[in-house]
Amino acid sequence: EIRSAVARATLFGLASISILALLPIVVRDQLASGPIVYGILLAGFGSGAFAAGMSNSFLRRITSQNKLVAVASVACAACCLSLALTSSVAVAAFALALGGAGWLIAWTGIDVSVQLASPRWVVGRTLSIYYALSAGGMAAGSWVWGTVAQNHSLTWALEGAAAALLLVAAAGILFPVRPWEEADQESSDFLAPELALALKPRSGPIGVKIEYSIPEENIEAFLGCMRARRHVQSRAGARNWTLQRNLQTPSVWIETFRTPTWMDFLRLNHRLTAADKEVVEHLQALHDGKLPPQTVLSIERTTDAARTRPIEVISRPLR
Repeated sequence: EIRSAVARATLFGLASISILALLPIVVRDQLASGPIVYGILLAGFGSGAFAAGMSNSFLRRITSQNKLVAVASVACAACCLSLALTSSVAVAAFALALGGAGWLIAWTGIDVSVQLASPRWVVGRTLSIYYALSAGGMAAGSWVWGTVAQNHSLTWALEGAAAALLLVAAAGILFPVRPWEEADQESSDFLAPELALALKPRSGPIGVKIEYSIPEENIEAFLGCMRARRHVQSRAGARNWTLQRNLQTPSVWIETFRTPTWMDFLRLNHRLTAADKEVVEHLQALHDGKLPPQTVLSIERTTDAARTRPIEVISRPLR
């Protein structure tokens, strides 16, 4: 969902920036005017954005976010096409009001989707990637449409941008902007296990082993859950994730992974969201044992002469 929103934003920025990038040339060549008309057209663009901002909440209630972004892309395409064909300041101002409305609706919709789709612990990094790629799309688009206008004509550049915006609207099929609920990304409840040893936050590395008992008829479903489990754990910070099957007792499957320190293990579990917890519930439903899957926590120790402490093992039920 985040990748779809970022891809859509990058494409929209690349195509829609043509409106603002080519506007000075439109004023000079298409409308044969100067700075005053340029200011009037920018005011029209801002007025459209203001009107869209005031009605944004109403629009979100009556239609989906994906459709809103598609309609906004079509509005910007209509703006580009109108600027390519008109020589009237009034028509150009109206077209820019339409483009400003589409600009604000598209960007606010994608912004909200990226923020709500991002887990709270990584939302800052997600937004930085999103803003970098969307701004990069606008920078590339400014150069592309300027090059087309210089080497061919202003009309070609604006019509090409309009066609690109229509493709961005159609891209909603491949890159849908989906609604998210804030609760989906809230961290699930996690209580730190009681330990027999006093560990410091930087103690480690920590080895984690979870043992499951899976009957033969549930193996395919179990492996499907484990594919999702590996993605969830690796995203949250697990390293060296493996899934092993006991050769002497084939019904026993063991999930293992490591974290560099005890603090990293705690952070990993706090990073798991309520949505991620559904994977754990599916695994517990597939588990065929009198007790829930058992988790064994170990801290790795070297066998060098200077450090001869044995491996310390703590067991707890899987939560």
